[in-house]
Amino acid sequence: MPPIVVYTKSTCPYCHAAKDLLRRKGADFEEISVEADRAGQAAMAAKAGGRSTVPQIFIGATHVGGCDDLYALEEAGRLDPLLAT
Repeated sequence: MPPIVVYTKSTCPYCHAAKDLLRRKGADFEEISVEADRAGQAAMAAKAGGRSTVPQIFIGATHVGGCDDLYALEEAGRLDPLLAT
């Protein structure tokens, strides 16, 4: 399984939903909180092509996007193959 990084904030319900899906998939992930961390959020946005909302999810070298993007991959049957690479 490729390394997974999820940028989050503690009060974000979308962050919790994304992490829940990854846990259901048995995927280990690194969570990086950007709460009250302007430099961290700026670094995340730069890595995410300018997207500054959370969560921002990276699976290996692939920028998945946010929670809705992660769930869309799941619904399309494309999340499992991405996790298996």
